[in-house]
Amino acid sequence: MSRVKRIQQLLDASKLDSIDRYFDHEYARSLSKNVLEFLGRNYFRPRLIGFDEPDFPATSGTPLIYAGNHSGMSFPWDAIMFSASLYAKRGYEMQDACRALVAPALSLTSIMNPYFIDNFWKKTGGVDASLGNFEELLQRPGAAVLIYPEGIAGIGKGFEKRYQLQRFSNSFIRMALKFKTDIVPVLTVNGEFINPMGYKSDFLNSLAQKVGIPFVPVGPITALVTLFPWSFYFGLPARLTYLQGRRISLREIAGTDYDQMGQRELNQIRIKVQESIQTDLDQAVADYGKDPFAVEELLQIWIENRDQFLYIFPSGWPLLFKEHERLFLRDTTASMSHDNLSYLKALWSHPGILAYHTPFYGWPMLLSRHGLGMRKNN
Repeated sequence: MSRVKRIQQLLDASKLDSIDRYFDHEYARSLSKNVLEFLGRNYFRPRLIGFDEPDFPATSGTPLIYAGNHSGMSFPWDAIMFSASLYAKRGYEMQDACRALVAPALSLTSIMNPYFIDNFWKKTGGVDASLGNFEELLQRPGAAVLIYPEGIAGIGKGFEKRYQLQRFSNSFIRMALKFKTDIVPVLTVNGEFINPMGYKSDFLNSLAQKVGIPFVPVGPITALVTLFPWSFYFGLPARLTYLQGRRISLREIAGTDYDQMGQRELNQIRIKVQESIQTDLDQAVADYGKDPFAVEELLQIWIENRDQFLYIFPSGWPLLFKEHERLFLRDTTASMSHDNLSYLKALWSHPGILAYHTPFYGWPMLLSRHGLGMRKNN
């Protein structure tokens, strides 16, 4: 074997290790079945519309890029529930689902990992968003990659800009052209109501970013966050609807080969793609966004499942996630019980969970135990 070829193999192995170092397929499957499906059935009620095409990339052998719109001023439950729903729909086979590119800011600090679970995003298949990682994912046979091209600006745009796409990055345009693959828009409706009336403050955000938190919403929920740590990850029970938009073939839009394109041509393509997705999103909101909470349906679900309410309500989510962690470490195939009695029993195994419910002092208790953890998860 030549020295150059050996070096290339080592580089390829290094990339693979970087992307898959923390990824745990068994953990992702267990979390989806025991936690995220439970929240889906009883709280967010996600529904997928149009994700049934027969030429899914795993069968066609070509990569595919899913591009979604983010919901403003909320923890990224919209992305979590879409990934989990598609994962379940594909039979819990990761090669038939998708890997998400995650804003590095979410992995840099412990607090941005839900309930301080170490490497949460990476254990569930997320990959730090970079051109190198993006390209490495698309080189895998039948790859499907989920990207939110608005980035952090999409999450932190404020309720007054709901459903208004912020400026897309060029990276996914470059990758789609380079790998000659299509873009499939994921149109998320009602996600903006996970944290309605949440607005942004550039001053507060600049302070938050110094400690690794990308944004701090200003609104009715803000006061709750200062009181109880569990509310940092809080979201209202919006009925999340995901529609597959019109597939976009950049080969039909581009007038020249990728290698011959300059920045101007890429910008023009990006603008056309963003305009196309915005048009589809506006129509999706008109069709499915009139009753964002579907309150009658929600109340009926809660009445029927009142024996599980301690886990259903967001104040119970820290214990829901932590108890799953404990059971998974003991038995990767364990099935979790969600009734109220099981919740009370689980409290005995997690006395530290009370910090999430302790007014004011809960935050110092958690931060002294976990810290902000800057760059801990790199």
